[in-house]
Amino acid sequence: MNKYLKLDEWKLIEEGFNPENQRGSESLFSLGNGRIGQRANFEEKYSGNSLQGNYVAGVYYPDKTRVGWWKNGYPEYFAKVLNAPNWVGINVWADNEEVDLAHVKVDKFTRILNMRTGLLERHTEITLKSGKQLRIVSKRFLSMHAQDIAAIKYSVTPLNFNGLITFLPFIDADIKNEDSNYDEKFWNIVEKQVLKNQAFITTETKKTLFHVCNGMIYNITKNHVTTDFEPELIVEEKFVANKIGVHANANEELVLYKYASVVSSRNIEKQDLLAYTKERVLWAAKTGFEILLNDHIAAWEAKWRESDIVIEGDIEAQQGIRFNIFQLNQTYTGDDPTLNIGPKGFTGEKYGGSTYWDTEAYCLPFYLSTADPHVARNLLKYRYNHLEKAIENAEKLGFKNGAALYPMVTMNGEECHNEWEITFEEIHRNGAIAYAIYNYINYTDDKDYLAEFGLEVLIGISRFWAQRVNYSEDKKKYVMLGVTGPNEYENNVNNNWYTNKIATWTLKYTQEAVAFVKKNHPARFNEILQKTKLQEYAEPSRWTDIINNMYFPADEKRGVFLQQDGFLDKEIQSTDFIPADEKPINQNWSWDRILRSCYIKQADVLQGVYFFEYEYDSETIRKNFDFYEPITVHESSLSPCIYSVVASKIGNHKKAYELYLRTARLDLDDYNDEVYQGCHITSMAGTWLSIVEGFAGKRVKDGRLHFNPGIPRKWLSYSFAIRFRGSLLSIKITRKEMHIENLNGKIAQVAINGKNFDLDIKQTVTVEI
Repeated sequence: MNKYLKLDEWKLIEEGFNPENQRGSESLFSLGNGRIGQRANFEEKYSGNSLQGNYVAGVYYPDKTRVGWWKNGYPEYFAKVLNAPNWVGINVWADNEEVDLAHVKVDKFTRILNMRTGLLERHTEITLKSGKQLRIVSKRFLSMHAQDIAAIKYSVTPLNFNGLITFLPFIDADIKNEDSNYDEKFWNIVEKQVLKNQAFITTETKKTLFHVCNGMIYNITKNHVTTDFEPELIVEEKFVANKIGVHANANEELVLYKYASVVSSRNIEKQDLLAYTKERVLWAAKTGFEILLNDHIAAWEAKWRESDIVIEGDIEAQQGIRFNIFQLNQTYTGDDPTLNIGPKGFTGEKYGGSTYWDTEAYCLPFYLSTADPHVARNLLKYRYNHLEKAIENAEKLGFKNGAALYPMVTMNGEECHNEWEITFEEIHRNGAIAYAIYNYINYTDDKDYLAEFGLEVLIGISRFWAQRVNYSEDKKKYVMLGVTGPNEYENNVNNNWYTNKIATWTLKYTQEAVAFVKKNHPARFNEILQKTKLQEYAEPSRWTDIINNMYFPADEKRGVFLQQDGFLDKEIQSTDFIPADEKPINQNWSWDRILRSCYIKQADVLQGVYFFEYEYDSETIRKNFDFYEPITVHESSLSPCIYSVVASKIGNHKKAYELYLRTARLDLDDYNDEVYQGCHITSMAGTWLSIVEGFAGKRVKDGRLHFNPGIPRKWLSYSFAIRFRGSLLSIKITRKEMHIENLNGKIAQVAINGKNFDLDIKQTVTVEI
């Protein structure tokens, strides 16, 4: 852990400059707006340890797979969201002495991320080797209102001298990914142009041929008066800039306003990119920093009205949940069905920035409850649009007849994960995609989605499960061999309980979906039959046989579901036996030692218990929690939230809060010593789940929104807004009561501790708890 940020309800505050924290801070203070994103790199040169990072949503490169042993069916590449041209840069000199925080005395340093407004600020005072002192203040944002626009207000004030301050605002396209498999650079230059106070550079990705145009325009004020200047125009192979010298006396403030536009060929035709980018930066400069900022803040205010969670009495928990919600909202806005949510979002390169099953299992509930319904629908349509690729992925592994295996990692529907035990074996991801369809329909009542898109996906996934199992004569049951469950500290196991469970559940749900669409959408059903060539009776009949005869490993003595065959052959001992200096074990133990241990990376059996809790009584849930939680190291960011929700369900409130705090502050306090690689964006949705589904006990049953509320001991109250079937509800829970108000929309059907209420618009209900 590394706790160096000040506690504040709305801000991240770093006081004092420690170079060892720089890469972590670049992750934590990162910015995004759903279209573009950026790590919190300094504007001026910094030669210390840093990961320069600018990212453009959906722009990627298929980096050739690098493995020691090639296997049939192996992905040919690993898709990487590219580190894009750097538009942030403003190098600075004071009388020819360059500013570089790695080589100056930093006298004062404060970095602030205001999560309410999406504004990043930095206040720095330095002493150069010559003894000259400077004050630098920077403010920047990526507009949530105009998503192709960003702006910087960068001020320099000489404190103890009169002299020449030289600025070099630039765009640098000589960029590489730190995680490049072959140390390759992925950008070619298409065109570049430099004018007085303007510069533009258009780049093209190798292989995928995306075009991205970066443009900048700037102006400089001295004592609040715009100055005129004749810059030196700089054009290099992959670099464009202006260089300007401005004389300043001691305590005279120079401010450089830099406006940028980042536009890709995903949104604008290639031949129009440069002209469009010019138009946008000119518009931004004409509009001005303050008006752009006010529009940006207004857009954030709208998001916070519907997604904020307010906690009274626990500032650590409050800062944690707001940080998580902030990152989720700036990573994905839901307006583009071709985009999805990468595990690191716009904060780093690890995992390639691609789509995992995290979206369906963790993120979907957050967007269902806090955004317009089209946002969650677009997340599902993303998978429907990749169905043919999922069928191709299955065919590469020998599956037939329209079986679909969705990829573990993807940008365009093709599998592109580098590790065989994941690519071939972690097939439970298919089930999460099926469950997301159920979850969406159960929450929204949008049953038409089944006919439009959902049923085709379910048929493909069910065909995969039906072919992936085999019948064991020894067990007289269907079994699933050679898999990896959610717990990736086990590979190539037989009969992972969760995988078997979600496979049979999918088969059953697909049968129900077939019956629904046939009855309610007969014309569309016939189209689906023709398109998928579904054998209307034979295939569901086989699915029934599998459902009724699937093998599930269990320990009857303990009353628990076993993670997989042979799990009890391990030495079962709690994580308390792991020495503190050996944690996290994935950074200190050999892989062989991890595989032989009983220790669990993340919720596995408990993932299934969480999804299907309505099938089990409280005692069964408690026994499984009590068995598995003590041997779970939670070294996946996706783990603590699931255990927290289940702990709340069984009344273990102390553990629920402990695990909530871990998931809420996983990155802020760097629990796993890896925030320098980027933040854990998709698991941040789990923080929201821990409160809303955990502490508040939110569930949807029979079309009604149910709550079984509780409250952590440290909290005085907590409140949040939630969308449900056309209503917007305001909810507040104190130590004594729960209050729900229907703010607008339709009549809201809710229940508190089993008692039903139908709330009209502006109607409220308060219940003692």
